[in-house]
Amino acid sequence: MRHAPQHAHVHAQTRTRERRHRLAHEAARLMAEGGIRDYHQAKLKAAQRLGIHDDASLPRNREIEEALREYQRLFQPGNAAALRQRREAALRAMEFFGEFEPRLVGAVLDGTADARSPVALHLYSDDPEAAARFLEQHGIPAEARSRRLRLDRERSGDFPVWVFAAEDLTFDLTVLPRAVLRQAPLSSTDEKPMKRASAAQLRQILVEEEIAEHERGG
Repeated sequence: MRHAPQHAHVHAQTRTRERRHRLAHEAARLMAEGGIRDYHQAKLKAAQRLGIHDDASLPRNREIEEALREYQRLFQPGNAAALRQRREAALRAMEFFGEFEPRLVGAVLDGTADARSPVALHLYSDDPEAAARFLEQHGIPAEARSRRLRLDRERSGDFPVWVFAAEDLTFDLTVLPRAVLRQAPLSSTDEKPMKRASAAQLRQILVEEEIAEHERGG
């Protein structure tokens, strides 16, 4: 009889893991098919749909990201072309904005981009108006926005964002102080420093993709 509480505990843990798995995959499906971009929103909607309301069963954002990648691979193979298109466009944009030491971030970098995903870049300048002047000088109409980012565990701030369309794609530029180049802001996905890629690193990713595609016989 002493084993009964332990057995019940293991059984409860297994059920929680199963619910987390189901929730992660349902949230991923909602993001892939429903155009939801926010992990938290997708997680809550999935929980509502599946009737799961205990916090212990809510998956981490990183689990949803992994499930989203798997879902896209299985059910949306056409996304590979959208991802490649956006990465190539990102490289051209990074060369264009070279004086701002741009870094690629977000879904286009982590591989979860689809046909709705913008190309998200971080630009670096101690003059927050420099990017706006650069866009104006090159005749690129852009919409001004603002984005709150956590620089580290203690500091956060609102930073200028410029959104414009080119090559039938949306580009989303966040302008950050040059000091932020030393350490990336924290990701809203897992509270760790954001993944970032320089133009050289993105070029390498594209080369590796091309080699992999060739080896697959594509």
